[in-house]
Amino acid sequence: MPIKMNGGQALVAALEAHGVRVVFGIPGTHNLPIYGALAGSQIIHVLTRHEQGAGYAADGYARATGQPGVAVTTSGPAILNAAAAAAQAYSDSIPVLLISPGLPLQHPGHGNGILHEIKDQIGALDSIVGHSQRVTSVEEISLAVAQCFAAMTSGRHRPAFLEIPLDLLDEVADVRILDPVTPTPFAAAECDLVRARTLLLDAEAPLIIAGGGASTAATELRELAEQLGAPVITTTNGKGVLPESHTLSLGAGVHLPTVADLVNESDLVVAVGTELAPSDFWYGPLKADGKLIRIDIDPTSVYTNAIPSVALVGDASLTLRALIAGLHRRPAKEQTEKWRTRLRTDSRSEGKNYLGIVEALAKALDEDAILVGDSTMACYYGAMANLPLHRPRSFLYPTGVGTLGYGLPAAIGAKVAVGDRQVVAMLGDGGIMFTVAELAAAAELRMPLPIIVVDNGGYGEIRDEMVERADPVHAVGLAPIDFSALARSMGCLGVELDSAEQLTEAITKAFAAERPTVIHIREEQT
Repeated sequence: MPIKMNGGQALVAALEAHGVRVVFGIPGTHNLPIYGALAGSQIIHVLTRHEQGAGYAADGYARATGQPGVAVTTSGPAILNAAAAAAQAYSDSIPVLLISPGLPLQHPGHGNGILHEIKDQIGALDSIVGHSQRVTSVEEISLAVAQCFAAMTSGRHRPAFLEIPLDLLDEVADVRILDPVTPTPFAAAECDLVRARTLLLDAEAPLIIAGGGASTAATELRELAEQLGAPVITTTNGKGVLPESHTLSLGAGVHLPTVADLVNESDLVVAVGTELAPSDFWYGPLKADGKLIRIDIDPTSVYTNAIPSVALVGDASLTLRALIAGLHRRPAKEQTEKWRTRLRTDSRSEGKNYLGIVEALAKALDEDAILVGDSTMACYYGAMANLPLHRPRSFLYPTGVGTLGYGLPAAIGAKVAVGDRQVVAMLGDGGIMFTVAELAAAAELRMPLPIIVVDNGGYGEIRDEMVERADPVHAVGLAPIDFSALARSMGCLGVELDSAEQLTEAITKAFAAERPTVIHIREEQT
């Protein structure tokens, strides 16, 4: 039955109907009706200190839960501040809904200088997200929310943007709140499954590569690996889909040099939920011509980066379940241990500067811990391939777009999402400064969140690339910052370590603290 409400109330009621329990954002002049409605709702609002932080926090929430994260900003510069987060969510297939007011319905076509006016707000966001729309009436708001959620959660997950003209937010109308649309997952076509099973039954040395798209299919992936006796290696976003303590797990790191030999010596490769993207395969494309099965929900991506012998387009869980039917269990090949040893040699060589940190961190973590990383050397050289994790969605990391500043706000979003589970953030001294204001947001939430800052005195990766190119090394050094003092000034705890050996105790204490703890360690101390 329709109910009289203004646009802000209609939006909040529609979000509640879609199961939204947390919203990240910042109030502004043009979105006050939304905040008026949020104050009387069951939705928890998390006040970030920058709109980019709100976007990354919503992303972290979505990655940790598998459910859409929501960020609300005001118009103009605020939503543009969140655009980098939207781009990262698009790159990593994360369902994040960004909501902001837009210019009034009757605004002059060429503008007149209204506050926060930009030339084409929805056009700017549409070029970044998977789905965008602007409503034209209060009555349409509930429909638009339903459409955004349907778009985000059907097929390949992508972020969405909803723009509500600011004059509609105070306008009152009779509104009907719509129930969510429940997408129906589907398995790949049976004719393709038959072809894939034939290849699997004939394979003597199969290999499984699992990406982030396999995170909803952990049980089925494990069963397929055990049926085939096939080792499993994951991309960055697939880390933990198979527990890295499992006898068939080769861990994460498809970029490691040994992977080329592994693929070459495998007679069949099954890639589940991965783009096989250059941002994962650093040393060139996957060379598996004539021996590749791909499972992907996105028919437009199933031929991207590598052409499969069989393309299985469908939900990973249902498709793997159907694929397993008719297979029989085989013993695991003794070669698995050989590959694990070689890959470990690669990863330890690559991450040698960070092994002390990683090993100390591992001692402090539970089986279901979540590490949220920034685009920093300590993560992609250190933790990604050297830190064992054991659950899907346990390594939240910005691949693809590769933004800096992701780690801290995304960790806040993840911690809000998972409650008592351990969450740790790891950032570099350069990246943390992009979103360092979110320390204040974390402190206000009084969350026991260890935030490790690995300090190499600047933009270390870029410095190394300059050296490799024989270019002059400049503009990459950063003046020292007392991060522990900075943390305390924002209401957090702060400690500076003399050695990596002290890290286990520092993290353990941080998990028991009543507020976040910034743990500052310099790379030369590791």
